[in-house]
Amino acid sequence: MDLKERVKTTLQADSSSLIELSHRVHATPELAYEEYQSSAALADALEGGGMKVERRAHGLDTAFRATAGEGGRHVCICAEFDALPNIGHACGHNIIGSSSVGAGLALSELADDLDLKVTVLGTPAEEGGGGKVDLLNAGAFDDVDVAMMVHPSPHEVIDIPSLAICHLKIAFHGKESHASAYPELGRNALDAAMIAHASVAALRQHIQSHERIHGIVTHGGDAPNVVPKLATMSYYVRAADLEDLEKLQARVERCFQAGALATGCEVEIGLSGHPYDRVTTNPTLGEIYDRNLKAVGRSAFPDMKRSAGSTDMGNVSSHVPSIHPLMSIDSLPAVNHQAEFAAHCISPAGDRAVVDAATAMAYTVVDLATTKGAFETVRAEFDAGVVESEA
Repeated sequence: MDLKERVKTTLQADSSSLIELSHRVHATPELAYEEYQSSAALADALEGGGMKVERRAHGLDTAFRATAGEGGRHVCICAEFDALPNIGHACGHNIIGSSSVGAGLALSELADDLDLKVTVLGTPAEEGGGGKVDLLNAGAFDDVDVAMMVHPSPHEVIDIPSLAICHLKIAFHGKESHASAYPELGRNALDAAMIAHASVAALRQHIQSHERIHGIVTHGGDAPNVVPKLATMSYYVRAADLEDLEKLQARVERCFQAGALATGCEVEIGLSGHPYDRVTTNPTLGEIYDRNLKAVGRSAFPDMKRSAGSTDMGNVSSHVPSIHPLMSIDSLPAVNHQAEFAAHCISPAGDRAVVDAATAMAYTVVDLATTKGAFETVRAEFDAGVVESEA
């Protein structure tokens, strides 16, 4: 039987269990670094399919590493499974994790024929923290030749538009006092936060059109008649790449310093988790995936530059030749990070994406392994800094 036919046969047989796995993860949304049930469900499925599974991999409680084959080339498929606060799997990580399991299981049966080592790497905390960066720092990608994953979206895109990001946590420290009887003795930390928020809003007029700054107040005081002695904020800053991000971050931090200066408060500014780099799509990998996307009955559209997000897969793509395409789940007008999108992630279109993404990734790996010189071309492009948009 043809290698792709073997992939197709395996995934057709596994489709019901993969969809059930997706729904199970969707029903138990867990936040960054706390994805114990979701991680275990994916790891169990991989182990049940015959892959060798290491749990609590690389020092992370909810990371796992499932492997098959001992070939000369190493392909890593990244599985995400964390959710968002209050709105659950509104970014579709249940689809990502389940499709990566499907691709890994299909490829595990072919690993020896393809002279490959296949890894499905369970990567926690994409929505905050940066589990893939933790794994990079722990050496999880050191011997990987290519890495990939597929992300659900309203759109079908090969070369994902993305931005570098840092996650700032800010604390203003003032002085409590009776807000009516002795206001002169207080120093209002909430006022410092509001001035900083207004300063950021003014800054937005004078940044690049693709750059983004957005945040929330996470604590603003305890009672209206007590001058708030503590106010805390969480802000995200996004730019084209890490170099531009560093410059923009410095400008944003001055806004927080301005709030403290104006109110006589003190301010602490720190990072929450790791900065994320932009995603760099490898041209050859992208072209192979595009052909196989058509083979499963889908067509990709040009870059959706307007809808750029951020992901720790960007850091992986700076270390290893990678792809991170988007796959449509026909959700419009609902988009990622809306409760309505979460509902679409267990719709018939969402279920189809689980199987289609698994198939397209597995087909891509088959073509990569059976095309003479493909791995070398991918590596040469990576070493030369060639990206999809330049190809």
